[in-house]
Amino acid sequence: MKRILIVDDAITMRQLVAATLKSAGYEVVDARDGKDAITKLENDRFNLIISDLNMPNMDGITLIKEVKNMAKHKFTPIIMLTTESQAEKKEEGRRAGAKAWIVKPFKPADLLAVVKKIVP
Repeated sequence: MKRILIVDDAITMRQLVAATLKSAGYEVVDARDGKDAITKLENDRFNLIISDLNMPNMDGITLIKEVKNMAKHKFTPIIMLTTESQAEKKEEGRRAGAKAWIVKPFKPADLLAVVKKIVP
């Protein structure tokens, strides 16, 4: 079973994304911000990370950079799921290592389509 780490400071968003992914057969672990995600990544492996951009303690771009510096997660794909839609933010995310950028609010089918392309 493919394992996905969801990182978002909003519990309702974590629950919505988790329900969408679980309905498609993915195993889901969630984290409340980038620091919480790093702690979970130190002890576990995931096939994909889905992260918000704007979070307290550690934002999504910083999280991407930290993950890419972790030997066992260097190649773990990361999708940004955020309200931010500016081209410069997307470019910053891409340069940091994000594989995809999805703008909230999202359609569950669209999220699953992107996830299935990245972790078939």
